[in-house]
Amino acid sequence: MTQDLMLKSASELSQLVVSRQVSARELLEEAIGRYEAFNPQVNAVIEHQIENAQLQASVADELTARGESSGPFHGLPVTIKEAYDWVGTPSTWGNPEWVANFPDVNSPSVDRLINAGAIIWAKTNVPFMLGDWQSFNEIYGCTNNPWDLSRTPGGSSGGSAVSLATGMSAIEIGSDIGASIRNPAHYCGVFGHKPTMGLIPQTGHVAPGIEAVVDIAVMGPLARSATDLDRALSVLAGPDGLDAVGYRVELPEPNKESLSDYRVGVLLDSPACATSTELIGHLQDTIDDLGRLGVDVVEATPQIDQNEFFENYLLLLRAATGVSIGEQAFNSALPGHAGWERGERTYRNLVDHAAHMTHREWYELHQQREIYRRDWSTFFEDFDLLLCPAAASTAFVHDHEGERPDRTIEVNGRQEPVVDQLFWAGWSCSVYLPSTVAPVGLINGLPAGLQIVAPHLHDRRSIHFASLLEAEIGGFIAPPGYERIES
Repeated sequence: MTQDLMLKSASELSQLVVSRQVSARELLEEAIGRYEAFNPQVNAVIEHQIENAQLQASVADELTARGESSGPFHGLPVTIKEAYDWVGTPSTWGNPEWVANFPDVNSPSVDRLINAGAIIWAKTNVPFMLGDWQSFNEIYGCTNNPWDLSRTPGGSSGGSAVSLATGMSAIEIGSDIGASIRNPAHYCGVFGHKPTMGLIPQTGHVAPGIEAVVDIAVMGPLARSATDLDRALSVLAGPDGLDAVGYRVELPEPNKESLSDYRVGVLLDSPACATSTELIGHLQDTIDDLGRLGVDVVEATPQIDQNEFFENYLLLLRAATGVSIGEQAFNSALPGHAGWERGERTYRNLVDHAAHMTHREWYELHQQREIYRRDWSTFFEDFDLLLCPAAASTAFVHDHEGERPDRTIEVNGRQEPVVDQLFWAGWSCSVYLPSTVAPVGLINGLPAGLQIVAPHLHDRRSIHFASLLEAEIGGFIAPPGYERIES
């Protein structure tokens, strides 16, 4: 068996298993071999159940021998983000206080993968409380970007993206409230899809004690091809719990056939976020290529004040994440909350204020968001998609000093607040829209992704466009040094 099979797409691997050209056990052993060879340097996988996975692989091979299949991911080795509940492993969110948080049942997303034939064998690393574009914590340490070990793989689904890029998994599931799927996909050169809000249930991916749905947060897939994203979406989408009694999902089909059928708006720069001119230039080159391929490209965006929109998103975001902070952190936020009330507009004060805002203020912000959602709907009457960056730059160098609100990254020769690039996260996330990130080549040896935003519940449209982009311009490529493992 060649030692680079696990760099193929999940769709290709599925065909190999069904046609008996390779066994589930062989694929799992290659995934484990890659873990043994590469994980010491990237630290993506942090918990595993290898023996149980080996048993499941043998069962899958027995089914294959009888001409049977358990689903679209039959016999494929899969890793999942640490925050998903998977019986036998803790869901810590990188928080030392939650090391004993062992779930009694699987997340619906985990069960849906298993029911589709996936052989889940490991969990992948995250930042503390899923709250960073780096993936490090006191329990499991730091995950490194395989393209440059001195740089972040992104977060919070950083381990997920690295597992895919290094061939430890056929597909991954992450989550996204602030680009936590899209940012790692962009930094590591893989595909990621942030679904329409509510399309995939949050159940089994929540902080201990939280029962209600968390605003803005979504669950979604990462993969090495756009086709894999579509397959995963079909497996994962749909209600659970009380809603499952009557609700069903029937997503619109793309209703386009080729790139020339698409009319897209483009926004590559914003007053709300300093963005790398190198990244802008690279994405512009990609969009120029799309224009030559027949895409109707227009510099256009919803008629929304981007600075006001960004503040609205940040306040709603930090209100949503504020529900899971501990009592001590909540009390410590009071001075910052008071500062915001006095008009002292710093990001730290915004975070603290959002945790303490009244429901009346939250509802006013939510009302404004509904106006923004109407503005986006109007925009999509004229355009099929919006193309924009996923972040302000390519992957930045590790920086674990101090707290996130105080850290900076270099953009165009200047130090800029790392949190500013949350603008590109919130541009679609705040208003619940689906968006797909597709790899579009390298900048100085580091991956770059293009964010493709679609109308509400038109998830398949952005994924379809990503697949056409992949076919014409290229998609996933393995990081140097990870193409093959020794036999």
